Amino acid sequence: MAELVPFAVPTGSDKTLLVWELSSGPTAEALQLSLFTVFSQFGLLYSVRVFPNAAVAGPGFYAIIKFYSARDAHRAQKACNQKQLFQKSPVKIRLGTQHKAVQHNTLALNSSRCQELANYYFGFNGWSKRIIKLQDISDPKEERENEDIVAPLQKQSLKFFCALEVVLPSYECRSPGVGMAEEPLDNLEEGPLSLLMKRKKTQKLAIQKAMTDAFQKLQIVVLGKTFLIVLKVLPFQ
Repeated sequence: MAELVPFAVPTGSDKTLLVWELSSGPTAEALQLSLFTVFSQFGLLYSVRVFPNAAVAGPGFYAIIKFYSARDAHRAQKACNQKQLFQKSPVKIRLGTQHKAVQHNTLALNSSRCQELANYYFGFNGWSKRIIKLQDISDPKEERENEDIVAPLQKQSLKFFCALEVVLPSYECRSPGVGMAEEPLDNLEEGPLSLLMKRKKTQKLAIQKAMTDAFQKLQIVVLGKTFLIVLKVLPFQ
């Protein structure tokens, strides 16, 4: 059965594992690393969070692990439940079930998470981005046209617009995206170096937002050990 993996924050409970009866010996940080090492063998992880048990449950920890793929989460639960893994006593793992009546608001992944997901399925050399336009759209003169002459100079801002494409050569397709970023600026306080750094920061944010937008038009269709790409974009011309 096919599974869609969108470039969105995973929300379904069928992609979430609850792990409990973790030992109280290691620190939460050490347990988090051990859990990540074990469960990342089954698929790409979105998050691994470790919490101390409630007082009534006694010493120890439990963890919540989120996968991007429900299939990967199911395989991990089946393989690891009631196993010792990295401690002397076995752990218990419960897999959530998808409740169709519950509607989740999907949130787009940020650009770094999108790249992580793309690298996992397409490979580092399986995709690329092409910046079509990166433009400074700040216009402080226009903002001050109607400003009262005796009024103090208002704080301005840097604005950049970016248009780019995420390109997948193996699939002969491209996914366009646009983004805009704005950074507050005070000409009375900013020096040349500070202004340069803010310009670079604003440009980077605009590119990141455009990448996120481009990846939202892609969906990965997982078919067993293979996968396809579902696109709502134009083919190469």
